[in-house]
Amino acid sequence: MKDVILGLVGVGRIGVMHANNIAALNGVLNPQGINVRLLLTDVAEDHARGIAAGLGAGFLPSVEKLIASGVGGLVIATGTGTHPELIKAGVNAGIPVFCEKPVAMNVADALPVLDYIREHSGVVQIGHQRRFDHGYLEAKRAYHAGELGWIHSLRAVTCDMAPPPVEFLASSGGLFRDCSVHDFDILRWLTGREIVEVYAKGSNNGDPAIGAVGDVDTALALVTFDDGTVGTVSASRYNGAGHDVRLEIQGSSRSLMVGLDEKTAMASAEAGIEFPAGESHRTFAERFDQAYRSEMAAFVELILGRRENPCTPEDAVAASRVADAAQESLATAVPVNVGLAKATAKAKAA
Repeated sequence: MKDVILGLVGVGRIGVMHANNIAALNGVLNPQGINVRLLLTDVAEDHARGIAAGLGAGFLPSVEKLIASGVGGLVIATGTGTHPELIKAGVNAGIPVFCEKPVAMNVADALPVLDYIREHSGVVQIGHQRRFDHGYLEAKRAYHAGELGWIHSLRAVTCDMAPPPVEFLASSGGLFRDCSVHDFDILRWLTGREIVEVYAKGSNNGDPAIGAVGDVDTALALVTFDDGTVGTVSASRYNGAGHDVRLEIQGSSRSLMVGLDEKTAMASAEAGIEFPAGESHRTFAERFDQAYRSEMAAFVELILGRRENPCTPEDAVAASRVADAAQESLATAVPVNVGLAKATAKAKAA
């Protein structure tokens, strides 16, 4: 039996979810001869000790002690501003790192981190969990198998049932960076093409405090791919029907929709149609429960050298670059060339 010890930094909402998923891995990976153990740390020591005790995990009072304990992999679930230094700490220790998206607050801050990872031959997986969702995986398979023909339109939707605290939004980087970056990533991953231009518009009809911290509660981006294909990416903080994440792919031969099931947060206006009849998802954690579990299992397999990195830092920064361009377009009300946004980011980094 191969022991893998994971060190988790940060036990806020998403950190607790990862901790629970790591604790449940043994039921999944034991048949493969893998035994996973968990150590964790957080500046909120009492809270972290309680989480550790409930999971039968260990607690250490600092990141330094956690890394020095001999963990085989580092899981980062802290605030975005801490990601660069924690990634570097894991890379310096010579251990694989899993870090929640994004790499840094913006592309300009992320580029030096990419350089550091490359220079030190680091192994870093970024948490874009939709790559592990059954629906997106099937859509990618069908597309690359030629079953859809050529794609003429893509429509991605991500809507939260209710907004997070305004305090979070004040430092999130904006709706496109915080929320739609997942759609930008999945569009690149699924099609294998680059988004070259973004034109974005947004509105604020909910809590005025969201606008006061410089964000919008609803936004739409028109994206253009490098082969001329067009798509839309829409997001909202106020979708009372439930947490709604979908991707519509329309091809010359066939169309598919990811997220169309009994829990879809949508109702038909047509007579006699009762689908979907199930209760809609309430949160992203519920919608992507299976994907988050598979993502962490993949990280263990990456540590053991049993698979390729499913989401590299370069992948994540490419999606963030599109999100940066969308935020710029939202602010300027003009289309933004993603390549030019990239050049601007490099200039700022220098």
